Amino acid sequence: MNAVTHEDLIEVIELDGAEWLSFRVLPIDVAIIRGTTADEFGNISMEHEPAILEPLAMALAAHASGGLVLAEVKRLVRRGSLHPQAVKVPGILVDGVVVNPGAWQIYGEERYNSVFSGETKAPHIPPPPIEISGRMVVARRAAMELFPGAVINIGFGISDGVPVVAAQEGLVEDLTFTIEQGTIGGAPQRGRAVAAQINPEAIIDQLSQFSLYQGGGLDLAFLSFAQVDQEGNVNVSKFGGKLAGCGGFIDISENAKRVVFGALFSQASAVRVENGAVEVVSRGSFTKFPERVEQVTFNGPRALRRGQPVIYVTERAVFGLGSRGVEVLEIAPGCDLERDVLAGMGFRPAISASLRTMPPEVFRPTTMCLRRRWAVQPESCSIPSL
Repeated sequence: MNAVTHEDLIEVIELDGAEWLSFRVLPIDVAIIRGTTADEFGNISMEHEPAILEPLAMALAAHASGGLVLAEVKRLVRRGSLHPQAVKVPGILVDGVVVNPGAWQIYGEERYNSVFSGETKAPHIPPPPIEISGRMVVARRAAMELFPGAVINIGFGISDGVPVVAAQEGLVEDLTFTIEQGTIGGAPQRGRAVAAQINPEAIIDQLSQFSLYQGGGLDLAFLSFAQVDQEGNVNVSKFGGKLAGCGGFIDISENAKRVVFGALFSQASAVRVENGAVEVVSRGSFTKFPERVEQVTFNGPRALRRGQPVIYVTERAVFGLGSRGVEVLEIAPGCDLERDVLAGMGFRPAISASLRTMPPEVFRPTTMCLRRRWAVQPESCSIPSL
């Protein structure tokens, strides 16, 4: 990965005729976990938390390694006063407790909001005002892939605008949004607070959420991308000298029935969206569509072999993954294909024989009437055949 990493931590092995990555088990010296309440013995409950995450697995790993388990909580109560079904980490695994009554519930919000933990339900969630910007154009076009009853994952980044569009369209209760940290149902938040959902229907541990994902439980995944190459490979983990890591991206993207990747077309570019059209103001410092990605976090050819539908949404154009690799399917009104799209790519993609303009309602500051689209064409959000 870099000049400092001399030791191989991962080994390629063959199992049942296929190659797999075997990760070495590393000893855990200290696990720092978070809960709401601890009793005098160290039993931990999580009734005010917006997500359970994986504190039990962390505590077990550290305990098995002979390491320490330290828990931050908001309050301390008498031993035995916690209901046993509420205890998420038993005291036999906890070595120390730090009581912090002013602990924040999530990043950048009020210290505690009961609608995130499920203690109460918000009677009505007012939809946010409609904003037409480059980022929201991506989210609005991506949201056209939604369909009734879909089980969805929302990834960190530009894709967190999709639930905003769903709320504006009055569709939140017709869909099930999930976040990898363990929330199911409700309305996901944005930015660093994306792990929390207003009015979640279930909050499970993160390991179980990934079992759902790995088992094919997602109908749709909305994920961001940093780079896409001519074969449809996606990089989100290592680019421009930054090592962002892959997080849960691989588990989610590999196993979702359909994947919608989204990003602004070019790094540091600027567009103006006015009168239902896109004007490219500045071209950007470097392309997000190089000939080869710096690191493969999602394998395009593998997705193609498996028949997994994939599209890539930007504010200037929509691309699909087909037998010819990446293919231009749609172009934004106001954009010139050669000047504003192809000239900014490190490879020349295939051009769909049925190339069309992106839906005009995406660029207007009104609702897109997605429910009406569902009623007229239940499969109108399906990805075009390539």
